[in-house]
Amino acid sequence: MSTTAVTAAEKSPDDVPYASETVGTESSRRVRLFRNGANQAVRIPKEFELPGTDAVMRRENNRLILELVPDKPKKGTAAALLLALEEIAKLGPCSDTFPDIGEEGMLPLDDIAFGND
Repeated sequence: MSTTAVTAAEKSPDDVPYASETVGTESSRRVRLFRNGANQAVRIPKEFELPGTDAVMRRENNRLILELVPDKPKKGTAAALLLALEEIAKLGPCSDTFPDIGEEGMLPLDDIAFGND
């Protein structure tokens, strides 16, 4: 998952450059914050654009971090099955007990009509 820092941490606004600057493997750029209705907003410069349409934002101290949300695989594909199995595995084993319904009042499976057979 790719991570992009939107604001610079532990720097005064004068320390963050207007033009892009690469520091190690990270690059930073000074941006203006503005209001969009009740929300504070920032325009993401072209060099920081993220592909896709969904992202998750989180705060770490005075940093805002944007992370891409991976696209969901198409329904019915092997990738979708694998994702579903991974989500089920996260739930862990089921400790629920199933009720004993007994056989009283139950028809044998041979006697149940499922349509025009």
